Amino acid sequence: MSMTMKPTESGTAFLLTPVSESADKIFTLEQSDDEQRWIAESAATFVMREVLPKLEAVEHQEPGVMPSLVKKAGEQGLLMIDIPEQYGGAELGLLTSAIVASSIHEASFSVAFGAHTTIGTLPIVFYGTEEQKRKYLPKLATGEWIAAYALTEPGVGSDAMNLSTTARLSEDGKYYLLNGTKQWISNAGFADLMVVFARVDGQRPSAFIVETSWPGISTGAEERKMGIKGSSTRQVYFENTPVPVENLLGELHKGYKIAFNILNIGRLKLGAGAVGGARTALDLAAAYTTERKAFGKYLHEFGMIQKKLARMAAETYAAESEVFRTAANIENARRGAGENTEQVFKAIEEFAIEDSIAKVHGSEVLAYVVDEGVQIFGGYGYMQEYPIEKAYRDARIQRIFEGTNEINRLVAAGTLFRRVLGGKIDLMNRYPAIEARIKSGEALPAPGDEVPAELRTAVHAVERAKDVAIYAGMRVAMRYMQALENEEEFIEYLANLLIDIYASDSALARAIQAIRRGDENSALHSKLAQLATWLAHSRIRLNLDQMIMTYFEPETVSEELARVRAYVGDYLINGVALQRDIAAEVVAKKGYPLPHF
Repeated sequence: MSMTMKPTESGTAFLLTPVSESADKIFTLEQSDDEQRWIAESAATFVMREVLPKLEAVEHQEPGVMPSLVKKAGEQGLLMIDIPEQYGGAELGLLTSAIVASSIHEASFSVAFGAHTTIGTLPIVFYGTEEQKRKYLPKLATGEWIAAYALTEPGVGSDAMNLSTTARLSEDGKYYLLNGTKQWISNAGFADLMVVFARVDGQRPSAFIVETSWPGISTGAEERKMGIKGSSTRQVYFENTPVPVENLLGELHKGYKIAFNILNIGRLKLGAGAVGGARTALDLAAAYTTERKAFGKYLHEFGMIQKKLARMAAETYAAESEVFRTAANIENARRGAGENTEQVFKAIEEFAIEDSIAKVHGSEVLAYVVDEGVQIFGGYGYMQEYPIEKAYRDARIQRIFEGTNEINRLVAAGTLFRRVLGGKIDLMNRYPAIEARIKSGEALPAPGDEVPAELRTAVHAVERAKDVAIYAGMRVAMRYMQALENEEEFIEYLANLLIDIYASDSALARAIQAIRRGDENSALHSKLAQLATWLAHSRIRLNLDQMIMTYFEPETVSEELARVRAYVGDYLINGVALQRDIAAEVVAKKGYPLPHF
């Protein structure tokens, strides 16, 4: 088991902890140990040698190609990362599996891989009985069997608990008879096993381990999708499918716990995969700028292209920083919880806000990077012969998978308020001092020697943003109280603030850590973090403006806007010079400028 660990932060610590303190605690990718690097490099090599040469066959779903690749990945040990050693796994932990997820650089294979290793396998790892684990996990670890996860139904997407599939206990009490239809099930065309959710006696859903060889199971045709065309996506039909009672997974009527807890992990890993996709798209675009000429100059010599390359790198850096910070925190918390499943998921749930942020921000950074990548390629980027076209199509699903980004924004903001009301996050006691500072016009003290000089202005901007986010959010919450859940635009504005604050905080903490460590790339870390913070700062101000204009008392809007704008202030840097410096590094490296797998 990999033991690269840091002290665990508490959930939402980024909102109340100074960046300079977080820099001492967080895990960053530069701290990956040899084992993590080796397996991530093995995953990347596997994709390059085994998957990419078969890409045309994968995209056209030639029979047997994708399942053979998944099985071959199992033979090379890539499917066993999260499975305990006593069941044939490697037990390397969530952090390592997130690092590997960012190294799977082909979208369709990544979907098949993730459906098997995460949502297909982890429910059994965490909730299976001893007998279920012994029976199924060794097969899933090696790829002998491939797993799928059957939750979504026609007409029931993000409202996952409103299921109609039923499980009725047979008269002899030996089986549950499944009836219903599942939709958009990844790996459905070749899965040997599915984790299926269904209602028993009309109550909350229960979860079942279902072998696809059992009678009464059939699938529809492969869906014709915009992207990830090589992944299997089908409807699954259950007609009086007999499931042995011993294949009930977890407790009766408590499948919702399994669904929500596993989705939290899935969201984090999706964020990691999105980061890997963004790095790959930047690699494609950067290399192209060194090959293509226009008006007698290479593309990378044009200022607007440099701006694109630099911003693609900085946004990816921020997403990468937050994803692996979160993964390490969850893995630390999980290990600290011992073997009790309820305690394990209580520890994991501590980071539900960060999981949703990692998913939303990672997928939206990927969307931005592939879009700019197509623009850099110009007309060629629209042509199927160029891989950036496929990357653009494949990326779109990421904002829908594992709960839409809209749902995840609701989760992040809603969880924050529930924790505040429950006393888990100490905003109530912090609020009066923050309110007094903002109303009096008192400036937040600037960072001192604990922050490297080149990052002090950026860190100060983020600390001010934390204060005004708390101030504005609490003001609106106290005004609307129980009616707040109906004000989705406010929830979106608040979630946007959390996303940009967490991303900036993570990027700056990572850069501070790099400087303190004397990292050879510390100057580049600093520049990437500064640019990411500068870009986020303008979005933070916009969301604050809209929150105040829409949700504060009308007669106070002008005064409050002036106060908040004065307090949050500007973050002024020479953006052009900074972008040119970063772009030069991107071009020199022909891609994402920091070491990765």
